[in-house]
Order: sequence, then C-alpha cells, then structure tokens
Amino acid sequence: MSYSSHGSCFSELAFQYIDGEWRAGSGSWDIVDFNPYDGEKLASITVATVAEIDQAYRAAERAQPGWAAVNPYRRRLVFERALRIVDDTEEELTAAITAECGGTAVKAAFELHLVREFLREAIQLALRAEGRILPSPDDTKENRLYRVPVGVVGVISPFNFPFLLSIKSVAPALALGNAVVLKPHQNTPICGGGLVAKLFADAGLPAGVLNVVITDIAEIGDALIEHPVPKVLSFTGSDKVGRHVATVGASHFKKVILELGGNSALIVLDDADVDYAVDAAVFSRFVHQGQVCMAANRVLVDRAVEREFTEKFVAKVRTLKVGDPGDPATHIGPLINSGQAEAITTLVEQTVAGGATALLRGTTDGTLVGPSVLTGLAEDAPILGQEIFGPVALIIPFDGEDEAVRLANATPYGLSGAVHTGDIERGVRVAKRIETGMVHVNDATVHDEAIVPFGGEKHSGVGRLNGDAMVDAFTTTKWISIQHGRSRFPF
Repeated sequence: MSYSSHGSCFSELAFQYIDGEWRAGSGSWDIVDFNPYDGEKLASITVATVAEIDQAYRAAERAQPGWAAVNPYRRRLVFERALRIVDDTEEELTAAITAECGGTAVKAAFELHLVREFLREAIQLALRAEGRILPSPDDTKENRLYRVPVGVVGVISPFNFPFLLSIKSVAPALALGNAVVLKPHQNTPICGGGLVAKLFADAGLPAGVLNVVITDIAEIGDALIEHPVPKVLSFTGSDKVGRHVATVGASHFKKVILELGGNSALIVLDDADVDYAVDAAVFSRFVHQGQVCMAANRVLVDRAVEREFTEKFVAKVRTLKVGDPGDPATHIGPLINSGQAEAITTLVEQTVAGGATALLRGTTDGTLVGPSVLTGLAEDAPILGQEIFGPVALIIPFDGEDEAVRLANATPYGLSGAVHTGDIERGVRVAKRIETGMVHVNDATVHDEAIVPFGGEKHSGVGRLNGDAMVDAFTTTKWISIQHGRSRFPF
C-alpha cells in the first residue's frame, strides 16, 4: 500500500483493519470521505457492524497476552521503526492531512511534529512500567507491586488532529503491552484510522494487536463502549459525547479517560508586551481555523492596553489568507464540513444581532469561513459560555487581575489558557487562580508536550495523558505478597 495522498492511499486504506487483515465492512451503507476544501470524493467505506466490533475486540483479546509477553526492549523497536516511517513519508502524510482534514502547511507540520514526539515517548514508555517492593509488618513477608497492562484499550479519536490524536493514545497503550481497537471520526477515517493501522503494520506490530473499525453510532449504537473486552476507553471529542461515553463506560465498570472541549481564555495584563501578545493570540485563536480544543475562544485584555491591543490584533487578522490549504501561503483553510461552516456563520450572525460589535466580519464561501473579531459582548452572551470550533475571536476588556480571573473562570470548561505579562511571577500567580488543567505564561494557549500531563478540569475532561500519566492510564497495579515463613491463622 502507498502513502500517496490521493487515489491509491484513500482507496486502499478505505477498509476495516481487523486481526491483521484489510477487509470490507458488512454494513448496508457507506461512509463517504470528502475533501473539505473542494468536495472531491476521497473514499467510500462500508461501515463496520456490531459483529465486526466484536471481531476486532476478540482479535485484540487473543493477541494481547503474546504482545505483553514480548520483552519491552524488543517491543519498543516497533515504535522506532514507526518513527522512521513517519520521517521517510512526511511529504505524503502532509498531503493526506491537507486533503482529508483541510489542514494548512502550518497545521500539518505541527501535527507531524507532535506525532514524532509521542512515538519517541512511546519508545521510553515501553520500559517505564516499574514495580515496587513494599515492607510488611510481618518479618517474613514480602510485598511486590507489579505494573501490568490493563489488557485491551478502546480508543475513539476526533477529526481535527486525527493522526496525532489517534497515535497519542494508541502508541502508549501499545508500548505498555496492551492491544487496541481504534475507531476514528467518520470525517477523517484515513488519517485517523487507516494510516495509523498501516504505520504500525509496516513497523512490524503483530496481527491483532491493533485493530481499526470505521463506523458510526447510527450503525453500532453503544457496542464499542459496552463491549465486555476493553478495560479502558480513551475518548477525545466534545463534552456532550464524552458525557455519554463516561456514563455508559462507568455502568460497565470501565475506566474512562476523557479529553474534551475547551473555552480557553488568553489574558493580556496591563504590563504585557502588546505586540507579542497579539501574535500569540492570533495563533491561539486561528490555527487550524480555530478547530482546536485549546484554542483561545476568549481574549481578555486589560483596559489600559485594550485600544492598542485591539487595533493591532484586528490589523494582523486582516492579513490572514483564507483559501486552499494546499497553498503554503494559506493561514485559514476550510472547516471540516458545510454543516460546521453554517453553524459558525449563524453563531456570528446571532451574536451581532444580540448587540456585539463586529470589528471584522468574515464571509462564508462553502466550507471557507473568513475570520471574525467581535467585541462589546454582554456578559451573559451565549457565545461566551461555549466552545467555538471556528475562526471567531472575542475580545473582552477587564479592569485588574481579579476581574480577569473571574471572567476566565466564568465557563463550564477548563482546559487551557494563557497569561501575558512583563512580570513572570505575576503571571504565575494569576495562572494558579485559573480553573484549568493547563496555563501558559507568555505563550499561546495551544500546546502539547509528550512528557507533560495533558488534560482538563470541569467539563473539559477526566484524567490525564502524556508522560507518566500514560502509565497510570494504561496499566493497573497488581499486589503479589510472598510469605517466606509461615502465617498464623486464628482458626
């Protein structure tokens, strides 16, 4: 199979991958994969049914013990080979991300950089499931704690960074000795599923250890999360769907890791470097058309620098080029589908009708939505309380740190954030008061590093990924005690 971005890649990977075999689904309808920019049909994939979900999980269940028994030094060789494949096929992978996701050159480079980082971390994770020996009040007894794989992990990935966010859970779960069943988003079945399966197959992963099913809840209902085989479910997506996954998973005694949406605030204090803050805010809001969970939905600016910041922010946003994501000069490509473009356009219209001022009003042409910058919002404006998955920036003035913190926390979400200031320790003090899992002082809101715990508070998720948190997520602790002498029993 080829990694070519058009034709052969999409047609050859447009299958289910179960027990080491590429096979057609047995459903009665197809998922049609479109290029979001020009509407080109990339692939047509017959959906997997409940029967194929079962086959995928049973294949993983059979393969997992053998994979877990592989010496971790040999296990990590798979990830070393996968890393080399990514390096060797960067151009083809970039083209695939552009064609299926509408990703610009900047977005594709960002995604592939992080893919490499997570594969490098997986190499290390293979050796990090460390045990412990604990003392006992019994002189002749020994307590050993083992870190063992959970068994089979179910992974559900989103459409915005599908290659990265599939690998982010799949690679560490595999490195720690688990088998995986992956379901990519139906808008990105190749980048989120087929390419991941091919990458690890080419890297030498044994058959059955990773299985990919391309399907939809309309076909399988809750079969993927109710199935008795997986012990852990890793879901990345909206808080609405995440709530359902958590509820169903918990009712079946599964551990659920949720990486959900955000409504991040980028705070510009009165002593900030305004020019630098503008650059950080524009990137934080408009990278990948704003289809990023960590994107700065809200830009909070101290009134002392509001006028200067706003003028420079709007001026920079005006320079952003909207168009073909295949053009290296493009900053803003298409949204993932026409429904999302219509939703963002309607949201802007409703917000302006509700009293907001449009400093810049983007136009909509199919899936291309130009950037909008809104200000003058009432504190109870609906748009302030939701995640905006599109190129719309909200500028909100404040008076002093306390009001900035209050406004930043006035949301049910708590994923990321940023604070810009000339005094780093002041920035840290403010950051500590923001109810999010991550805050970046004098930087963008959009960051991910493979060794640093990643996750949110409130409606933005449950649990953490990355680094040692991966060990917690994808292994369990087993206590084995050894009585070297003889215990005395009361009867």
